[in-house]
Amino acid sequence: MKRTFLGEFEEVVLLVLAACADDAYGVVIWEQLQQQTGRSITISAVHATLYRLEEKGYLSSQLGGATAERGGRRKRYFALTALGSKALLEIQAMRQQLWQAIPDGKLQLIGQ
Repeated sequence: MKRTFLGEFEEVVLLVLAACADDAYGVVIWEQLQQQTGRSITISAVHATLYRLEEKGYLSSQLGGATAERGGRRKRYFALTALGSKALLEIQAMRQQLWQAIPDGKLQLIGQ
């Protein structure tokens, strides 16, 4: 079985998108990323990652309707694909396996 390898930022973007109740667009994802991670992130980094994840097949996107508040521009809404969901589940399983492999008390010893 082919393993899924994503960068940490790609993984977090996928997780934020998966946590959204509906399809989300770049600004919503960007705001949630900053809130959830406590990091200062540029919107261009988010858009570049969203498009890269779409090229890899983890996301799909579609244009919404034009709105007056955006000067007639349309929003691009992103949604997790089946491949994206599978990738997140594989990453979750791998991380759980790694966490379970850490002997009891080992992390407390490292900090002392």
